[in-house]
Amino acid sequence: MKKKKRGTRNGIREKRYALISVWEKTGLDKFAKELIDLGFELISSGGTAEYLKNVGIKATEVSKLTKYPHMLGGRVKTLHPIIHGGILADRTNPEHLKELKKFKIDPFDLVVCNLYPFEKVISRKKFTHDEAIENIDIGGPSMVRGAAKNHKNVGIVVDPADYGKIIEELKNTGVLSLSTKENLALKAYKHTAQYDALIAQYLSGRAKGEEKFPKGLSIQLEKIQDLRYGENPHQQAALYRERGGRDEGRVTDGKQLHGKELSFNNIVDMESAWSAANYFVEPTICIVKHSNPCGLAKAKLLVDAYKLALASDPVSAFGGIISANRRIDEATAKEVAKLFVEVIIAPAYTPQALAILKVKANLRIIEMGTGSVNKPFQGLDYKRVSGGLLVQDADLAQLAVNEVKVVTKRQPTVAELDDLFFAWGAAKYVKSNAIVLVKDGATVGVGAGQMSRIDSTEIAVKKAGDKAKGSVLASDAFFPFSDVVEAAAKNGITAIIQPGGAKRDQESIDMADKHKIAMVFTGRRHFRH
Repeated sequence: MKKKKRGTRNGIREKRYALISVWEKTGLDKFAKELIDLGFELISSGGTAEYLKNVGIKATEVSKLTKYPHMLGGRVKTLHPIIHGGILADRTNPEHLKELKKFKIDPFDLVVCNLYPFEKVISRKKFTHDEAIENIDIGGPSMVRGAAKNHKNVGIVVDPADYGKIIEELKNTGVLSLSTKENLALKAYKHTAQYDALIAQYLSGRAKGEEKFPKGLSIQLEKIQDLRYGENPHQQAALYRERGGRDEGRVTDGKQLHGKELSFNNIVDMESAWSAANYFVEPTICIVKHSNPCGLAKAKLLVDAYKLALASDPVSAFGGIISANRRIDEATAKEVAKLFVEVIIAPAYTPQALAILKVKANLRIIEMGTGSVNKPFQGLDYKRVSGGLLVQDADLAQLAVNEVKVVTKRQPTVAELDDLFFAWGAAKYVKSNAIVLVKDGATVGVGAGQMSRIDSTEIAVKKAGDKAKGSVLASDAFFPFSDVVEAAAKNGITAIIQPGGAKRDQESIDMADKHKIAMVFTGRRHFRH
């Protein structure tokens, strides 16, 4: 197709000008050279002008047009009528054209602009508030929004990934189509909206007296990857990460070292497994199936923790997700390799462990980083409902020895108390109604997600079998009736931990006393829906 010829219109010579002012310079030299080959004259500012000069590309410095130097340490460069007149002029408006001619302003056909790296700065582990403020772009968003508003006349480019498509279209047709410019404008407005939201989010985190749950809430997400499908093959899905910070405890920051592409369900289960293992200080292994721990254990050696976790429910563990709060060593890897596992997630791996695990071609191996251990995600928790979100604090509550209250005549032994605290931590990560049986630092039975607490108890006891005898029981919420305590007594359970607070608490206490079961109240529940 022939290129469109350029001549004069309304007395103004039709040259083509591209205004380029970018922080991210990936692919810029090639893009700029191709624009020049297509007949564009380049106008640039500050560091971009210096960059183009250093790679041998001719560009007119903005200050030569405005007749003003860069001012205030670079804060004022493009904020000038010569620049914004060229961006905002509507070439179908005769009055605009007259003013362009009167003030000798050349209109821009293309504005190429991306913004100061505010997000990169606040994502660093260490930065100062002054650094964050200095990286709030002013001139850039003004140019981007102006060009996007005037997209009928101006192409606005904020993403280097679009350079190739733009050059191809300009080579084929000589101009950008209105459809292309509309799409570029939409992308530009999303770009500035996300930028402003990140700034507001950062400043909100510093503001004294700022509401945790403000009247309006903005969540900024960036897509990490498309997924093969969602929970089921007929559902499309993608994985997004919250923008504006990095926390080594976030599953979205994990690095995949090996294996097939992660699935939607893999990621959901990874979150459950990683959170549960990371709750405990001692070397801990958690095995998750369908978002519920089916095995959770601690031990001095990680390999022993794994064996105990697997013994809790070896049938459910098949095809599960394994998480550790310590580096996976050779001994643990050898044991894991005996089982079909979808994903293993840990802070790190020894070279020997990786070599063993990588023999399994499809096993997804996720590395979270050594700085992630015992570092729970601190952000708000969101639950989707049709038409909106439920927003709450993350459940980060810990339990201290001096916070529990023994309500029975028999006091728990030191060993029972240790297991009770472990069971309480485990119950926090089991879907409600949750009942967890623990013996010697490992789950032996888990009852999850039942409509009644006694049903969850019966499932946990059935899973435990003979191991129920001598175990302790944790319940994520209070007992409405004494039936759970009675079931515990029948199966040899010796101690119970639960929140308390039911109208019939005394009935449960009396039942525990009758069977010489020690029971402690936490005064706190751990619902998980």
